[in-house]
Amino acid sequence: MKSFRYIILLLVLGSLCSFKRTAPPIKVTWETLRDVTFKKKWYAEESIYMLNPTFGPSVQKLKNQEISITGYVLPVDLDANLYVLSAVPFSSCFFCGGAGPETVMTLNFKNNSRRFKTDEKLTFVGTLKLNADDIYQMNYILDNASIAN
Repeated sequence: MKSFRYIILLLVLGSLCSFKRTAPPIKVTWETLRDVTFKKKWYAEESIYMLNPTFGPSVQKLKNQEISITGYVLPVDLDANLYVLSAVPFSSCFFCGGAGPETVMTLNFKNNSRRFKTDEKLTFVGTLKLNADDIYQMNYILDNASIAN
């Protein structure tokens, strides 16, 4: 009988150990994402100077990490399901107001069939990608983005 209890105990402990615990996403603020500097760089293919980022240490440690961030949704192309998340509403955003490129990020959805409204304030979860090379993308990209529960 004692050995039966021992076997049951081992099975229970083994099953508990087999559950993979995942860390919750890192809660990031737009203030943290301000740890970036920009220098003008000439891009011959577009014949234009653009701001090229150098990401600071607090942003670098978030690279490829699962994060959560709250912001205002800005629809860019509804047919293409292309949205940007902004630190500030549309009237003050990087595109229309005085905010900088560190205040927006591309939302690359895991799967999304929902249409978002302009300035809808939501929290998203996803993997933070840092982009300094592709001028056709934002400097911050949230890959596999989904609405936080």
